[in-house]
Amino acid sequence: MNNIELLKYVDHTQLKAFATWRDISALCDEAIEYKVASVCVPPCYVKQINDTYGEKINICTVIGFPLGYSVTEAKISECTRAIADGANEIDMVINISDVKNMEYKKVEEEIAAIKKAAGDKILKVIVETCYLTHEEKIEVCRAVTNGGADYIKTSTGFGTAGADLEDVRLFKKYIGPNVKIKASGGIRTIEDMKAFIEEGCSRIGTSSAINLIKDAEQRNL
Repeated sequence: MNNIELLKYVDHTQLKAFATWRDISALCDEAIEYKVASVCVPPCYVKQINDTYGEKINICTVIGFPLGYSVTEAKISECTRAIADGANEIDMVINISDVKNMEYKKVEEEIAAIKKAAGDKILKVIVETCYLTHEEKIEVCRAVTNGGADYIKTSTGFGTAGADLEDVRLFKKYIGPNVKIKASGGIRTIEDMKAFIEEGCSRIGTSSAINLIKDAEQRNL
């Protein structure tokens, strides 16, 4: 796989609290030029992106982000509004407190409720692995699978650590056959991207990919 081909796996991401429309529009222009999988952006920009770019771009947004402890009804409302505004993919954060309280059924039920709200749109579930024990990771794999999500996602990128290959290997062992894997958080080299894809990830969440590819192209000139 050459470097440009890596970009079809990338959710080109800008989720900083202070992201301006200038930042977001630059992200979208790059996404269109380099044909990435999607842009992953704050919910407040979804409608503006959709109004500006239309079908030229695949929009992903986040809900319950980044801490995950908003109530289920709020997450459902966020999901419904994001889809109405033009999002095709939803990355939700689980309630990590429920995991720590071993209320795994509640985690599963929340995922199922949000998947119902999302309908045929893609739902990715961020489990924030840096806060979880080995056993908790296994349990959230089951909750994500039983809840009907399309993806399990490692991290928000705002926690104490990001994606780890060992977590991806664990996910592969315990998720159901219809669940894909997204790695995100701390992926800052081309070698990292290739390693996660080779390990089985279908998506990579990063803000660095296009700049990395550009730099590599320039060095080869």
